[in-house]
Amino acid sequence: APAPPPTRHLFSDPAEVEALRGNLLAWYDRCKRDLPWRALAATELDADRRGYAVWVSEIMLQQTQVATVIDYYNRWMQKWPTLQALAQASLEEVNELWAGLGYYSRGKRLQEAARKVVSELAGQMPRTAEDLQKVLPGVGRYTAGAIASISYGQATGVVDGNVIRVLCRLRCIGADSSSPAVIDQLWDMANVLVDRSRPGDFNQALMELGATVCVPKAPLCGECPVKQHCQAWRRKLFGNAPKVPDVEDCGVGDCPLCPPATEPWDSSLGVTNFPRKAAKKPLRVMRTATCVLERRGCHGAPEYLIVQRPSSGLLAGLWEFPSLPLAQDLQEEREREELADHLQAWMGRPVAAKGLRFIGEVIHIFSHIHQTYVVYSLPLDGDVTLDPALSPSRWVTEDEFHASAVSTAMKKV
Repeated sequence: APAPPPTRHLFSDPAEVEALRGNLLAWYDRCKRDLPWRALAATELDADRRGYAVWVSEIMLQQTQVATVIDYYNRWMQKWPTLQALAQASLEEVNELWAGLGYYSRGKRLQEAARKVVSELAGQMPRTAEDLQKVLPGVGRYTAGAIASISYGQATGVVDGNVIRVLCRLRCIGADSSSPAVIDQLWDMANVLVDRSRPGDFNQALMELGATVCVPKAPLCGECPVKQHCQAWRRKLFGNAPKVPDVEDCGVGDCPLCPPATEPWDSSLGVTNFPRKAAKKPLRVMRTATCVLERRGCHGAPEYLIVQRPSSGLLAGLWEFPSLPLAQDLQEEREREELADHLQAWMGRPVAAKGLRFIGEVIHIFSHIHQTYVVYSLPLDGDVTLDPALSPSRWVTEDEFHASAVSTAMKKV
């Protein structure tokens, strides 16, 4: 069995824990950002509406920056201010509002969960982190803890990317911060630290600290309200002076929280020695041929054909220009031929490969895919009858295109 972490990595002194809580909450009360979901949660909403407001914000904030989320959040809460309103919406409406926010399955799962709460739980949100995670699709351990602590006052900790960074620096945790062993220890720490009387504010304060002060690069250590509790900051100041224990050597080579011996402390990095992360997996490289089919509409304005993607997988249920994945290193002539065959199946009539006009290439980076869209256009004369047995499709004007549930990648195209 792995050796237990030495106590110097943990928060084992009750007096220190109490001081850290007080300093962090006092800073949060002075310096917290004015964010719409915080304003909603602080109003006299009933418990379920407050839980819903926090839930929507937490789902939107997964993998997405605050500045991007604010407008989406305000539009969402204006359109669907309650769980019941969201449960009655169509997936198409949800996708249209979510378009451009990325990770589209989040919106779909959020609506599925809202319908479940309305139909199976009489509209009442679960009140504990355990029940939230167990009952609601798309709600994991972090989201459940955030909703339960902020909305319902449960004294449970949270661990997200910002909290990982803060805790790893506070306690010089240099092992791979994505490993299960380290994540388990960080959750234990978060549950020890969380303030029992203000759990929601404390958790938000810890995340706020990571988002605004204890940032990945060039952290503002001079402004940190808990720097006196930070072992990485003290190590930066004093190095390995006798009055500061050398946490790097605390486990004599077998400490599960220390950096590996092959990655010693780099004095030039200071506190940014922590956290250490595993090497990123290389992105999968993909090429896709995309054709913008254009016709003259009944009012003279150009119209474009969009088709709906399958209901599962990447960009599920969104609309796009007719597209076809390509094999790597395919010659342009062969690309045209394969795309022409694909379009012919849609239109029910021959499409000449030489009639496809090459426009250019668009690169879009998904979380795990480096996607290149090879873009062609094809103007059409007269009406086109599409095969109704294929995926849903429709002709749209440019304005209608931008109002539809289309991805950022298709907007680039």
